[in-house]
Amino acid sequence: MNTYANPLYLILISPHGLIRGENLELGRDADTGGQTKYVVELARALAQRPEVGRVDLLTRRVVDAQLSSDYAEPVERLSDKARIVRIECGGLAYLPKEQLWDSLDNYADNALAYIHEQPHMPHLIHTHYADAGYVGAHLCSMLEIPLIHTGHSLGRSKRKRLLAGGLARQEIEAIYNISRRIDAEERTLAAASSVVVSTHQEIQGQYVLYDYYQPDQMQVIPPGTDLNKFYAPQGDEAQSDIAKQLARFLTHPDKPIILALSRPDPRKNITTLVEAYGQSPQLQEMANLVIIAGNRDDIRDMDAGAQEVLTSLLMTMDLYDLYGKMAMPKHHQADDVPQLYRLAALSKGVFVNPALIEPFGLTLIEAAACGLPLVATEDGGPIDIVSNCKNGLLIDPLDGEAIAQALMDILSDQGQWQRFAQAGQQGVRAHYSWQAHVEKYLAMIQPLVEGSRPLQRMCLSRRPAHYREAAIITDLDQNLLGDDTSLSAFVALMRQYRKQVSFGIATGRNLESALSVMRKHKIPQPDVIMANLGTEVYYAPDLLLDSAWKKHINHLWFRHEIVEILSQVPGLSMQPKGSQSPFKISYYMDPNVAPDLQEINRILHQQEQTVNVIFSRGQFLDILPHRASKGYALRWVSAQLDIPLENMLVAGGSGADEDMMRGNTQAVVVGNRHDEELSTLAEVDKIYFAQQSYAAGIIEAIDHYDFFGTGKGAAS
Repeated sequence: MNTYANPLYLILISPHGLIRGENLELGRDADTGGQTKYVVELARALAQRPEVGRVDLLTRRVVDAQLSSDYAEPVERLSDKARIVRIECGGLAYLPKEQLWDSLDNYADNALAYIHEQPHMPHLIHTHYADAGYVGAHLCSMLEIPLIHTGHSLGRSKRKRLLAGGLARQEIEAIYNISRRIDAEERTLAAASSVVVSTHQEIQGQYVLYDYYQPDQMQVIPPGTDLNKFYAPQGDEAQSDIAKQLARFLTHPDKPIILALSRPDPRKNITTLVEAYGQSPQLQEMANLVIIAGNRDDIRDMDAGAQEVLTSLLMTMDLYDLYGKMAMPKHHQADDVPQLYRLAALSKGVFVNPALIEPFGLTLIEAAACGLPLVATEDGGPIDIVSNCKNGLLIDPLDGEAIAQALMDILSDQGQWQRFAQAGQQGVRAHYSWQAHVEKYLAMIQPLVEGSRPLQRMCLSRRPAHYREAAIITDLDQNLLGDDTSLSAFVALMRQYRKQVSFGIATGRNLESALSVMRKHKIPQPDVIMANLGTEVYYAPDLLLDSAWKKHINHLWFRHEIVEILSQVPGLSMQPKGSQSPFKISYYMDPNVAPDLQEINRILHQQEQTVNVIFSRGQFLDILPHRASKGYALRWVSAQLDIPLENMLVAGGSGADEDMMRGNTQAVVVGNRHDEELSTLAEVDKIYFAQQSYAAGIIEAIDHYDFFGTGKGAAS
């Protein structure tokens, strides 16, 4: 890259959190995390370049007796060409970012005054997070210089996570000012000349939800990795403390290591990995399995999600008798992580990430930097990483046999192992080091600074209506699925109207089964999945389980007692384990032998069990909590997403869908499902019976209701 005639003066803005050059207090609170580390390292890395003359990182000045006096210093030098500049914002006491919104105009004015005091105008401003974006949009409009923005996280996704965690919409507004944040994000996207993201999935799965979505102005530049910490084995790893810890668990500790490292989160899908290993004697013979799933003292003291994962891992290990072949230590230190990668690489092992969803995949980059080949989920960040580094294999995370086979393919071919190991190290240096990061960064800003790429100001206007005030919710089997041609047409419609209409799946399948079917048929991830007949609700983009719904339906639910009562009823046989869930008891029912539904309800009521009994497709009997069903889940989601029932098009095809289709929704029964179970719905005026089958029937209903408000057919 050519050196600029005038060295660059760059301003980075990150108002919230506690930012200083050394000893960052990462994790002190929700505002002092990865972003604070990123902006400091970015400032240092940029300042090392000859094209860059000066970097100022603007943050907030904090004078607080409870905190270090470092945060009160107006200026802190990071290097000869980089410094932290602390600008006053409202009062001096430390405040969480949610309480800064009313002071951001004051901050912008103070920052503008600081800039005018400098001998030269900055060439551009790079803002980090929504609050900085708000300030930067104001400054850049005044100074007529380019604005670069990195969101780090987005308000629309945050709101879904908070809703899933059980907070009411009013509480979210009161605590997090989420509407102001989203509005600031929209304004920033409209003003920004470029938006820097870590993966293509951020563009396609998160930013696409914004009115001012401009994919052509979004640049994928992954954050840098510290290659002074993550590097190839030096030969002494086998003597490390963590190696000695692992050896306690393993009968043959010298075997290659299959290493997995993640939080104990259901979405990380670690149990599927253990099952794949347990079901493959050949893989067990080839390698040991090491699972690093956070730190624990007593599993009973951990949150419900972590308890569920860790209990499942231990039970699966016991089921397949993996003692001596699998290690899952209770504790590890942060400094042990690079040693674990190197230990696995020294053993000629493999790093595996079987997550259901993986937006970035930092552990994959760290493992690659240490010369460890990868097996990773074919989702999100891993696709970019393996494409760039060519150092491993992508797998369907729900296909245990495919996971085992990919691991064996790498472990059994030492030539391929060596090629993957070397390619990974080279790929990280080329694409994921700080040097690579600033190379791409400077190449991106060069046209803006030189004026060869003019500043672009969007002329879009915000839609006056609520964002995504409508939704299409459909079952999967024999409803959305069944005809690939019409399914493709339906998927194209959902992509076309993505900003206007949410898309949801309501299914009797469990989450893993539903995801597997959607992956097979190339159905994009829905905004919401109501799985296991509505007893579980998950929100995109991270498949967050709605814990508030789970707590809500647990009322008066006594699963073991119900199973015991119904074990005495003739004509009922339990469905396989995969069809059961904590809030769904599933049977095959022989109507010629079993009592009718009224009698089954009476038996349960006599034993003081208040439940919801659902019979579908002539043979399936499901017992749910009395507060749970697809219909109840739909109404819960309607409230959570603030979408009126009247604005929901619901497509169903079995008795399990009936209460979802009744009421104020716009509903359709597709042509292939006009059977006795739903015949009574023909008497309900608002329910449309389509002539066409499968997804074509849903498209027919979209036309019938003019659901997109075009006054034309869906195909128009």
